[in-house]
Amino acid sequence: MLIREATTEDWPAIWPFFHEIVAAGETFTYPLELGEDDARDWWLLKEPNRTVVAVDDVGTVLGTAKMNNNHMGNGRHIASASYMVDPEHSGQGVGRALCVYTVEWARAAGFRAMQFNAVVETNHYAVRLYRSLGFEILGTLPEGFNHPKHGFVGLHIMHRAL
Repeated sequence: MLIREATTEDWPAIWPFFHEIVAAGETFTYPLELGEDDARDWWLLKEPNRTVVAVDDVGTVLGTAKMNNNHMGNGRHIASASYMVDPEHSGQGVGRALCVYTVEWARAAGFRAMQFNAVVETNHYAVRLYRSLGFEILGTLPEGFNHPKHGFVGLHIMHRAL
């Protein structure tokens, strides 16, 4: 697996699974009806932030991550990231590789920590992955997310010092 900078040429491969994940409404706080143009603008970030894709040996996009400063001004030393793995390639270590990559990027870019603002508590795979990579749950916003299957569930704020 290779992780490289995402380009606009990658978007047609990202959009189908991006749309599927967002429309399912189980893990992201994005609008369920988010259109392709807005989604592309939200996901493909400009420098100094970054968006990457994980690809296999033949160039198939397996997943993607965006990395950015979590805050501006005097809070700009805290990074954040978001991840999407094509469901057809889940369970193959793509999410872990992307998460490790973003932590390394943040450290190299001089950030002091990473913070995830809204990890849905029922997203057990993500919570387990982040914890295994040193992230801690700082707190949970009760009923901060309206899950389509579980109703109102909490949103974790997760943090890791770099």
